[in-house]
Amino acid sequence: MGGGRAVEPAERGATRIADRVVAKIASRAAGEALSDTAEEHHEPPLASVVVHEGAARIRVAVELGYPGDIGARCRAVRSRVAERVRGLAGMEVPEVVITVERLHSPHTGRADRERVR
Repeated sequence: MGGGRAVEPAERGATRIADRVVAKIASRAAGEALSDTAEEHHEPPLASVVVHEGAARIRVAVELGYPGDIGARCRAVRSRVAERVRGLAGMEVPEVVITVERLHSPHTGRADRERVR
């Protein structure tokens, strides 16, 4: 197919993954980690990402059931998010910050749903 020379990898260009795509990967991974605990969480995790020089710094907001081991669930989310972003986006993940936006207790959950007369 012609006498063209092979283009070296460095000359081919670069693939850039948009921050919003990395944030979507992180949100989905956080949801996966929370579904592993078989707890009912109300709002899906929301992630924001800053990508700089191939590294993604990620913030994830979650809602968790209470009582429970909040630290363990946050570690599970942090680990899954870092693993999935590294694997799917090929980025280093030096920081994953988890913010617990709301805790849901089965005791307060029923009161919110019951009708007051």
